[in-house]
Amino acid sequence: MLSVEDWAEIRRLHRSERLPIKAIARPMGVSRNTVRSALAADGPPKYQRAKSGSIVDAVEPRIRELLHEFPTMPATVIAERIGWDRSIRTLSTRVAELRPVYLPPDPASRTTYLPGEIAQCDFWFPPITLPVDHGHVRTATKLPVLTMTCGYSRWFSALLIPTRGAEDLFAGWWHLIAGLGAVPRVLVWDGEGAIGRWRHRKVELTRDCQGFRGTLGAKVLVCKPADPEAKGIIERNHDYLETSFLPGRSFTGPDDFNRQLAAWLAVANGRRKRSLGCAPADRIDADRARMLELPPVPPVTGWQYSTRLARDHYIRLDSNDYSVHPSVIGRRIEVTADLARVRVWCAGQCVADHVRVWAKHQTISDSDHVKAAVALRHNRIAVVRPAAEPEVQVRSLSDYDAMFDVPDYDGTEAL
Repeated sequence: MLSVEDWAEIRRLHRSERLPIKAIARPMGVSRNTVRSALAADGPPKYQRAKSGSIVDAVEPRIRELLHEFPTMPATVIAERIGWDRSIRTLSTRVAELRPVYLPPDPASRTTYLPGEIAQCDFWFPPITLPVDHGHVRTATKLPVLTMTCGYSRWFSALLIPTRGAEDLFAGWWHLIAGLGAVPRVLVWDGEGAIGRWRHRKVELTRDCQGFRGTLGAKVLVCKPADPEAKGIIERNHDYLETSFLPGRSFTGPDDFNRQLAAWLAVANGRRKRSLGCAPADRIDADRARMLELPPVPPVTGWQYSTRLARDHYIRLDSNDYSVHPSVIGRRIEVTADLARVRVWCAGQCVADHVRVWAKHQTISDSDHVKAAVALRHNRIAVVRPAAEPEVQVRSLSDYDAMFDVPDYDGTEAL
């Protein structure tokens, strides 16, 4: 076979030196037909080994029959059906070559986003143990970090919230949207319980989600189950958090976690992304310009309910009990809470204001409320139980006998 060096030299002699075929063949030690083939070839010669038969060739018709009827049948099952007793790797290679003929491929489409069009939302659970109030700690499953990524600019925002419940989810979601300064036209979620789910081949959003998106004027999309490609941008950001944000960090509590996270996000959004050719900070202004404006009245989020204050002057919220000023016992009160504080109102007056506690099953008492309860309890006792009358001396019965000259009775006189 002619080597690449000889092929290149033949072409050089013919094209550069203008030598005829006969003059080239003699010094090169090859035939004139070899010179003609080298000049006619489009590329250098390369060795191609002649294909030999395979042990799978004999069973290929049976493999095709099975794939024609069951295109997704695994290679291991095919081996069992045809009685294959040789290397499964050899059989699976042939099955992989034949399967696309009977099962159309499922290509991943490349999605592009217009400015202001879409934002992907999800929860990330950092694999850490975080200390919270009253000596308690939380593990990953109890540390929901609400994340949101804009499709066009890739602007990334996140916030650790106390729970995945609707009250905290929508309060945290509004915090991220308000921090963004505009409302993406479409908000994409997984099948989160507080958002909605697929049922009977259509999406059913919860009542809370309908009210929230109605105030924003945006559309909420819930991805179909087993469709991770629908939210690939935010899933990659979750990996980014685990590989870039968490390593080498320690946290003293939820507030410290959110402070460090906000500082890291400010840096991350300024880093250049290869897929964009720029940083998210360079695109966010164009993204915001095409988004919806923030609503004039913010949506109702957080915990809100009305009740009558019981005698123990405590209200329960997220498994914890918070004290209320006892002066409003028996009256109607309004309880409001967000991600940071718990407040109680009565007739427009704030009668309780506590820091939101992340620990579970705790009793949080305000010292002023405890003192006021003691004072009211003493006043109540004074009204219900008046002071006892002074004791009166009781005279002996013998004194009355002597006064009225009554003889003593010794029991000897007959009746």
